[in-house]
Amino acid sequence: MPQMRRGRRLAIDVGDARIGVASCDPDGILATPVETVPGRDVPAAHRRLGQIVAEYEPIEVVVGLPRSLGGGEGPAAAKVRAFADVLARAVAPIPVRLVDERMTTVTASQGLRASGVKSKKGRSVIDQAAAVVILQNALESERSSGRPPGEGVEVVV
Repeated sequence: MPQMRRGRRLAIDVGDARIGVASCDPDGILATPVETVPGRDVPAAHRRLGQIVAEYEPIEVVVGLPRSLGGGEGPAAAKVRAFADVLARAVAPIPVRLVDERMTTVTASQGLRASGVKSKKGRSVIDQAAAVVILQNALESERSSGRPPGEGVEVVV
């Protein structure tokens, strides 16, 4: 059985208007929503995310990378990569990793609808729910492979 690293992780779902944040327990068993950070003011968003990282002291931060269904990367992925680069510098030495987030928002919205959350009210929690799905997928990937999920973001000093 592959070994899972012990420690809390944070996941971030970067959207244009909102950024969902989720966290897990130190054993990496359960991912839970943390908060939705307003995303329009990018410097303020980075400051708030930095505060959350300082507060939670995770072993890593995973950021959902939007890919097309075929696996390609478009303008949204380029934007998230740039966002992750700035975040990685801000929270260093805590590593930031990019993980494939295909279908997470769809999965999250279906889950919320199934639990009776109305779409208007759901908008503020949809990003947190998507971050939870991203984190659960990342944890599952590490549990099955024994390796950290996704790809690391290099911090260029």
